[in-house]
Amino acid sequence: MSNPYKGRTGIDRIVSATGYSMAGLRTAFAAENAFRQEVWLAFAMLPLAMLIGRNWVEVALLAGSVWLVLIVELLNSAIEAAIDRVSFEWHELSKRAKDYGSAAVMLSLLLCGGIWAAAIWQRFA
Repeated sequence: MSNPYKGRTGIDRIVSATGYSMAGLRTAFAAENAFRQEVWLAFAMLPLAMLIGRNWVEVALLAGSVWLVLIVELLNSAIEAAIDRVSFEWHELSKRAKDYGSAAVMLSLLLCGGIWAAAIWQRFA
């Protein structure tokens, strides 16, 4: 049995995939408080990356760490949605999956904070 959604090719596939991605971003922004907060911080931090970074590598590290937080938050939200789709009932494996996703977000935030702290220290101290 073939998947009717997998038959698209070329530009049609790109247009469809872009639409699905934009729908995912809109839904995450509307439904996920943590993602919304991180997006607002990203709006402030991404321009600052260009001011703090002294060259393209530093700007890329600062901006990339911000983008990484958003990406990991989206993946965590996807894990949570999939688990909740299966059941709202408590289960050890469901808890473990959600905890792993949460830990990934925490690690991405720590990485981002560390990169930013080091860059600000080097730039202004």
